[in-house]
Formats: sequence, structure tokens, C-alpha cells
Amino acid sequence: MAKDEFERALAYANSAMSLLKRGKVPPYPQFYELFYTYATGVNPALNDRINSLFAEGEAAADLAEKLYNQFLRANNLDERISEVSSQIYQSIDNVHSAIDAATKGANVYTGSLTAATGVFDTETDPMVLRALAQKLMVETRKMQDTNKALEDSLEASKEDIESLRRDLEEVQRESMMDALTKLYNRKCFDQTIERNILEAREHGNKLCLALVDIDHFKSFNDTFGHQTGDQVLRLVAMTLRAHTKGQDLAARYGGEEFALLLPDTDLRGAIAISEKVRKAIQSKELLRRSTNEKLGRVTASFGVAMLNERDTSNSLIERADKALYAAKGAGRNRVVSEEDHDLLEQSAA
Repeated sequence: MAKDEFERALAYANSAMSLLKRGKVPPYPQFYELFYTYATGVNPALNDRINSLFAEGEAAADLAEKLYNQFLRANNLDERISEVSSQIYQSIDNVHSAIDAATKGANVYTGSLTAATGVFDTETDPMVLRALAQKLMVETRKMQDTNKALEDSLEASKEDIESLRRDLEEVQRESMMDALTKLYNRKCFDQTIERNILEAREHGNKLCLALVDIDHFKSFNDTFGHQTGDQVLRLVAMTLRAHTKGQDLAARYGGEEFALLLPDTDLRGAIAISEKVRKAIQSKELLRRSTNEKLGRVTASFGVAMLNERDTSNSLIERADKALYAAKGAGRNRVVSEEDHDLLEQSAA
């Protein structure tokens, strides 16, 4: 590496560390990459967004995570998808080349057989016929070698394409996952709720949505730091994942809010599931990993709604959100459904 290039990279690194300190963002690898990219200035949209945040006095781990997912993580996934696609195309080209070579060999062999047939029909000299037979044996061996090469190439390409197919599926799954909680992300939720609504309408099935919000989450971040806040998010995510089965989907809806999509479940069933999850979350005591210090218990509020005949995804989400708002207004750490009219009216007042 040239000295000027080293100095330039070091300047970017120092700038990234200064920005992390300025924004009070933990120097995790992904956040370092975020601010290093900012320092280089190669992504103007990212720089504009970070500049506006600093101008407003806002910069923290949760915002940095959102920016990383928006500007860098998506690009990395796109690059990986593009790379896998290129490798698949290369494997297909290799198959085509092998087939072309085999076709040419077959054409040559066919020509040799055609010519030999004419000779056999007219020639009676044993020496000529013996020489022709030897020639055909040589051509046959060549054809066998060509076929063997084609078989080997097809088998290797089959294995390569199968491996690449698994890689592509993995990348596609990763694009639907939230990096921190390992739950499905908002993109996956948005696609799934639309599909679930269509399927519920087509088959006349029930569909419920529960929105979940961690109570007093900001205080965890402010009091114990963002690492503890991340631990809280993972704890809630783990609990949601443990209570979803079959077609159910648990997703990180945004920030400290989660969503449970419950196909083939009526409102009473969705309330029961939400109560189980709520109690499971409440039963877990949060510890500071470095010291095992007890930091208290985490609680969450739930809003539950069921799909009706007139619903769109937006209207279903809106009703679940109103129920969630009522749950928080009624003291938090509780489940409120769209049929809890008294609580809904109180929250609207």
C-alpha cells in the first residue's frame, strides 16, 4: 500500500471514530463501517442523512442501525445476490459449452459413419475394410471420451448450481431477517400480511394481528445503555419466536415494536396467545452480562385485531395499533383487543 493511500485510509478511520464518539454510538463493526463510509463521502445520500441527524442533535445506536440497514446492509445483500447470479450464469455457460462440444463431436462421428457406410457398400478389399474399421474404432473412442467429458461437466455443473441455489436462498432469507433480533423484518411482514389477507379471503379463514410494544424501552437505553437495550430487544424477540408455530409469523415491526401475524386464528385465540407471550416476557429477569447485575423485568403491551370483510392491511394494522395505544394508556403490560370498547374509548378521549 502506498504511503499516501495509507494516510488517507487512516484519516478516514480517525474521522469515523470521532463521529462515533460525537454521536455516542458504540464502535461496533457495522457502525464503524457506517461512519467510515460517511468519512469517504462515496455515498452522498448517506452523508445527507447523517448530516441532518447531527444538525438536529440526534445520533444513537438505534438510528445508526437503521441507517446501516438502509444504506449498507441492503447493498451488501444486493452484491451477494448479484455475485451468486453471475456464478449461476457462468455455470449455465459451461453447460452450453460442453453441449456444443459434444454436438460437434457427434456430428463428426455421424459423418464418419455415413462415409464408412458408403465404403462398406462398395469396397471388398480386406485391407481397406480393416483400415476403415480401425478408423471407426478411433472415432468411437473419441466419441466415448466426448460423452464422458459431457457427463462429467454436467455432473459438476449440477453440483455447482445446487450449491449456488442454496446460497441464493440463504441470501434471500437474510434479506427478510432483522439483523439484531433474527426475527423477520418489516419488508417480510409487509409482504406476508398481504399474502395472508388474500389467502384468508380465498378460503374463508380467520386472520389476526397482534402489535407488541416494549414498555419503557427508552428508559432501558437511557439508564443502562444501548447494549442493554439491544439485549432487551433480543429477549423479547426470542420469546416471540418461541411462541410462534406453523404459519404464524413474528416480525420486528420497527424500533421496539413487534408484530405477530396469526393465520387460522380467531380473536379469542389471538388474545390467548398474546397473554402467553406477555406473561413469558414478564417472567424473564434482565441481567447485565458483564456483572450479572439484576436490572429488573421487561414488560410489553399488546394490541390485537382480527381481519374483517372490509379490511385492507392498513386498516387491520390501524385497529391493532389503536388497541396497543389503549393498552399502554391503561397502564401497560396488558393485552387489549379491538373489542375492549371501554379501554379504546378512554384512550381516544
